[in-house]
Amino acid sequence: MDMTQEIKFYSPIKEGRPVRTTQRTRAFAKVSLDGKFGREALAQPFVRIDDIEGLTQRQIYDRAIMAIAEQAPLRICTDDDGMPLELLSGAATLGAAIHHVVPATADGTNAVCGSVSHLTCNFDRVVREGMDAFRERITARLEDDTLTPLQREVLLSQLNAWNAMKTYHTRYLELLAEKMVQADSETARAHYKALFDTLSAVPFSPAKTFRQGVQSIWFTFSFIRLCGNWPGIGRMDLMLEDLYQRDLAAGVITEEDARELLAHFFIKGCEWIHLTERGSGDAQHYQNLVLGGVDENGVDRTGDVTRLMLEIVEEFPIADYPIAVRVGHGSPAWIKTKMAEVIRHGSGVVAMYNEDLIIDSLVGFGYELREARQFANDGCWEVQIPGRTRFGYQPMDLYGIFLREVLRLDEETPAVYDDFDAMYDAFRCRMDAVLDGFHAGADHFFWNDPSGVIDLFEDGCIESARSYYNGGPVYNALSPHFGGIPDTANAMYAIEKLVFEEQQLSFADFMHILKNNWAGEEALRQYVRTHYTYYGNDNDAVDRIAAQIIHDFVEDCRQVECRNDVLRPPGISTFGRQIEWREMRPASPHGFRRGDILAGNISPTPSTDTAGATAIIRSACKADYSRLTCGTVLDIRLDPKAVSGARGITAITGLLGAFLTLGGFFLQIDVVDNAVLLDAQAHPENHQSLAVRISGWSARFVTLDKNWQDMVIERTIQGV
Repeated sequence: MDMTQEIKFYSPIKEGRPVRTTQRTRAFAKVSLDGKFGREALAQPFVRIDDIEGLTQRQIYDRAIMAIAEQAPLRICTDDDGMPLELLSGAATLGAAIHHVVPATADGTNAVCGSVSHLTCNFDRVVREGMDAFRERITARLEDDTLTPLQREVLLSQLNAWNAMKTYHTRYLELLAEKMVQADSETARAHYKALFDTLSAVPFSPAKTFRQGVQSIWFTFSFIRLCGNWPGIGRMDLMLEDLYQRDLAAGVITEEDARELLAHFFIKGCEWIHLTERGSGDAQHYQNLVLGGVDENGVDRTGDVTRLMLEIVEEFPIADYPIAVRVGHGSPAWIKTKMAEVIRHGSGVVAMYNEDLIIDSLVGFGYELREARQFANDGCWEVQIPGRTRFGYQPMDLYGIFLREVLRLDEETPAVYDDFDAMYDAFRCRMDAVLDGFHAGADHFFWNDPSGVIDLFEDGCIESARSYYNGGPVYNALSPHFGGIPDTANAMYAIEKLVFEEQQLSFADFMHILKNNWAGEEALRQYVRTHYTYYGNDNDAVDRIAAQIIHDFVEDCRQVECRNDVLRPPGISTFGRQIEWREMRPASPHGFRRGDILAGNISPTPSTDTAGATAIIRSACKADYSRLTCGTVLDIRLDPKAVSGARGITAITGLLGAFLTLGGFFLQIDVVDNAVLLDAQAHPENHQSLAVRISGWSARFVTLDKNWQDMVIERTIQGV
């Protein structure tokens, strides 16, 4: 069968998007996006290991990793006629890995070990040096006679992980060689030989071509996630740009060839789609990409590979790779336009970092400038130095703390304050106490759980002979994250207006009404809901409260930036936790009842923002984020009608520019029609590929449960 022939199960995946890839690639995308490979993985969740009694946890882990390498099913995707579809080799085929555990079991049901996420691995070093260099580093370190028994055990676990990856690699080469022999056409044989030749070269040797570079990253990534881990990928365009330009100049590759290869990288990354469960979304595997921006020398490297990757997500409804583009003063003018072209199609896949602000923030926190310039994220949007950082964060509901512990609405007698300043001072004291508790806990950030696979790909673990969990990486960071700041500001503002300025009722009487969840006070509830102009509408009076809370939070955090070798960069987030927090929050002074879903991250409270997207940006950017080193995110949802056509591209580009100019940190824009969401909620079978932005990730809407779907639907939709 000719490679360019029509494929019988081909169905275009366009949804009004441009089409740039071949029919065969689009056919491959359809199979993957329909969940075929994910359902196959669920059918075999684990490999089995036996005789683990008496073994240490690290010995069990090591045995599990080798068993995965030896036993996991291998996958080469073909069409109905047996013709190979894929251009890259490697697959994470064990279903338990989808659920964030090492997919090995001793009892047939439960995983024997946990796994790692919230990190970005050092794929760049794999591409540049090759995995053989990693083994040389381990063996050289093992020659040190001063190693402790624990250090030696950790290094041997890393070596076991390397050997397991080599075993997995050898199995794939043997399968491809077998496929070459069995192929019944010269076309198929040539295809398998090309796969074999590329995989023979990488990832154990440095990549010398663009094709090898993409294969090296994919195979390494597929092995890491096959072992149950959920790593971010980081600055893939920077890793590949020089290889691409060299091949292009030599006539080794065309732009069309490169786009196809990158498209297959994206398509293969959808292998965990299965469309059989509902929760917080089936694309939440933290495999984020960070594109654009400067290199360690301060030279902007936004290039052709950046553009090609954005074109791929513009064509395909792939939510599995949330993309954050770094945009700064040196970025090319075209990058915001290309981002806008992708954003207008919806799915919330492309977001934006304010590169200049973030680099300055990292330097101010103590990172060297060359390190700061290399920032990526942890798989969501929290900032870290990729391939060199163990990252964790502790979420805390600041708004719940204000309601329960400052206003004391869950107590028999709520608090009473004589004026706004007294209330705010009590709030500030409580915030300080919560952060003191956080720091006490952060002093115990290290432990000795096994993590040999991840140790390979985090600089410092081999050199220190310490595991990822036990302080091995160059940087170890635990970030305090407060959520609910927009609602805290709105609540304080409502109290300030209603009680202290207008004096419509006493503080005690208002607290009694809130304690009773607004029962019998609907007229007053509607008054506070509609009479005041809340955060997100460019109202200085309430925005200054939000900005003050953020300032004081950062000031308190910066008193303890590092202690006991643990960095503590502050961040602000909810990551959808406003759903689980809602029942623990008493009624809100700004007119909401217990159980209502309130603001996410630093976005406005749903239904309170009525002045448009520009006003939201103005409100959010009145705060100073230059010292909020871990970061925060502003989510904006736009009406598709407001961003259609060329004027729509201009409008989105304008929003991106305004956010940068006004000093925002990280911006996510989603474009989706509520009518479409409501229809997808009622008829999910008609909207299998509809994707929306959740927080640090995107997800197919039909894989969200009703609470998460309602949260997305209730976000206020904006014009421009």
